[in-house]
Amino acid sequence: MTLMTERPTIGGTGPRNFEALLSDLDDLVVPVGYKAEIIKGNIVLSPWSKGYHHRVMELVCRQLTPALPDGHTIGSAPFLYVFPQDERAYGPDVHAAPRQLYETVSDRLDGEALSFVAELTSASTRDDDLTDKVEVYGRAGVPVYLILDMQEERATVLWTPSAKGYESRCTQPFGEKLYIPEPFDCLLDTSGFQAPRSSGGA
Repeated sequence: MTLMTERPTIGGTGPRNFEALLSDLDDLVVPVGYKAEIIKGNIVLSPWSKGYHHRVMELVCRQLTPALPDGHTIGSAPFLYVFPQDERAYGPDVHAAPRQLYETVSDRLDGEALSFVAELTSASTRDDDLTDKVEVYGRAGVPVYLILDMQEERATVLWTPSAKGYESRCTQPFGEKLYIPEPFDCLLDTSGFQAPRSSGGA
């Protein structure tokens, strides 16, 4: 088992190795202050969210809830979504999917069932949010991927998923309104997404 706290080196794994990594992840005692994902053949640890990220995730959930597709739910509780074809397992910061998806005793959820994901970048995993996850979420057919770049204080929405990731994107600085496409078809007001200025930033 390989543990990484920074962006992992690129390395392929076979299906059996991916299953072994998932088993390792089940048994892993994650150090206090970290969460774990499987990225590029490695178990990657990333730090817990900063305090003000709670406000940002709450604002995203509150604004998107009225626009959810029928039978879907949105939340920010930690769940692991698995993408076997890409040998990845992610725990997005905000996620929406059909309620029925959660009627299981398994802790491995189908990533292809997601209707929306949002990632709040951290310094150690920012590159994966901007590259690897764009490709994987797009290939899995996740309709909308929202990247909240907490270091640059800008929001990027990606849609029109394809085999290469996403074909459409739009970026706005925090403080502006950003259109969230179908199946949501609503505006996301990013006012209030900025870090408290007295706390030293993101």
